[in-house]
Amino acid sequence: MKIINRFADTLRRFFDGDVWYSFKRSKITVIATIITIIMMLAALFAPQISPQNPFDPASLDLMDASTPPFWYEEGTTKFLLGTDDQGRDILSAILYGSRISLFVGFASILLGMIIGVTLGLIAGYLGGAVDAFIMRCADVQISFPAILVALLIDGVARGIMPKDRHEELAIYVLVLAIGFSNWVRFARTVRGSTMVEKNKEYVKAARVIGRHPAAIMFQHVLPNVMGPVLVIATIGLAIAILTEATLSFLGVGVPPTEPSLGTLIRIGQSFLFAGEWWIVIFPGVFLATLVLAVNLLGDWLRDALNPKLR
Repeated sequence: MKIINRFADTLRRFFDGDVWYSFKRSKITVIATIITIIMMLAALFAPQISPQNPFDPASLDLMDASTPPFWYEEGTTKFLLGTDDQGRDILSAILYGSRISLFVGFASILLGMIIGVTLGLIAGYLGGAVDAFIMRCADVQISFPAILVALLIDGVARGIMPKDRHEELAIYVLVLAIGFSNWVRFARTVRGSTMVEKNKEYVKAARVIGRHPAAIMFQHVLPNVMGPVLVIATIGLAIAILTEATLSFLGVGVPPTEPSLGTLIRIGQSFLFAGEWWIVIFPGVFLATLVLAVNLLGDWLRDALNPKLR
């Protein structure tokens, strides 16, 4: 009962707070949130709501190949957004493909956040040679575009793995590559906040009573530096989804048997000038809308958590 009451009090304080008030006032943010939730739920429940499983060869019929959207005379309501050259329903392919894109985006940004936050805490709290070493590594990595770092990690991982397991582990290699290419932003932000927090009274009191440095970093300092991290993670999610789409478009992402949005766009652009525009346009529009909605949420969160703008 106490847990329920505490949870209810937390919700009550949240709905009475500045963040919820700021959210309600921003119509663009509300719309972006609704769009994001709808897209994520559609991806999550793709097997239940998709007209077909586009990645099951037994459910495909080549006679349905290159069917235009339903408003064309040759179209049919069975395939609302048309089909590709293999008879795959575009709507179903988008829903299934977005599951992969969102999984890679969430998993890679979580990995980057864990690495970056941990290194940022250590660098900011310990300082000295440890701080210098971690930050010089960050400076070296940030001098290269994230896409090149991801391509390098992806290439090295594929070279180490057995060839017969490339497709099986492709998604996890992609998560590793994108995650390792995005830890620097978390580390630099957390380092700066930690350097401020470590000189405050509550940290000094924890040192006096003999708390271990690791306990101070993760139990006392970390909760007070998570605001900027959440903002970076939200915006970073959109960047991670775009990076995955870019890598898949270049042919080094997920295998064609389990295409993400980037792979669908790569496949569709081959048919664009043949007049079959729907194969590339609809996945592209879905990807652009998802990234835009997440970016708008990140922009709002950055302003809402900034005390100077309240």
